[in-house]
Amino acid sequence: MSLLSLTNVSAFYDASQALFKVNLHIDEGKVVALMGRNGMGKTTTIKALCRMLPTAGGEIVFDGQDLRRLPSHKAARLGLGLVPEGRRCFPNLTVEENLIVAARPGHWDFARVSRLFPRLEERKSQSAASLSGGEQQMLAIGRALMTNPRLLILDEATEGLAPLVRQEIWAVIATLKKETGLSILVVDKSLKELSGIADDAVVLNRGETVWQGAMDALSADITDRYLGV
Repeated sequence: MSLLSLTNVSAFYDASQALFKVNLHIDEGKVVALMGRNGMGKTTTIKALCRMLPTAGGEIVFDGQDLRRLPSHKAARLGLGLVPEGRRCFPNLTVEENLIVAARPGHWDFARVSRLFPRLEERKSQSAASLSGGEQQMLAIGRALMTNPRLLILDEATEGLAPLVRQEIWAVIATLKKETGLSILVVDKSLKELSGIADDAVVLNRGETVWQGAMDALSADITDRYLGV
C-alpha cells in the first residue's frame, strides 16, 4: 500500500531552480534510500516533502492527502517524523525535555526510546549541549520517534560520526525495520550500509530523479555514474 508519492516535483531557492523532476515512492513498511552526490537535491527534496520549502510544480501525496498547501507543522501532524541534517537539538533543554516536547500519543514514549538508546536514559537530566555528537544524533532520532510518525525521515543521520557510533545508528535503523514495520526514508552516502537495509532506492542528479527501483537492482553502472567520487 502506497504511503508517500512525489511526482515531478520542482522547487526554487529564490530565482534558482533546485528541483526539476523529482519522483519518489514509498510503500507502507518499506525502507527507501535517497541517494546522490553532494548538491544534487537530496536535502532540498526533504525540505519540499516536509513543507519547509514551497514547491513550484508536481504532486506530493502522503497517505492519500495532498501536502502541497499545508504548512510544515500540519504535515508533521499527519505523520512525518524528521531527523534533520545537523541534528538541531534544543541545546538548553535536557535530554528528557527534548524528547517530551515533541511527544504525541502512540507506541513511542520515553521508556521505549530509552530502551532503544540506553545512553539517553543515563543522560536524561543533562542539557543537550553537553552531549557528544553521537549522543545528540541519538537524541534527534528519539525526538522524531516520540512524534509517533508514519514515516521516519533520516537526513544524513550518520554524517560526521565516529565509526562505532555510525554502526550503532545503523543497527538501530535495522531494529526499527525488523521490529516495528515503520516506513523509513534514509538519506546517506554509505552504499554498503544502505544495501543491507533499504528495500528500494531513488537516485538524484542535479535535482532530478535519474533512477529508482529495488535496492538489489542498483547496478554498478548507475553507482559509478551518479554516486561515485
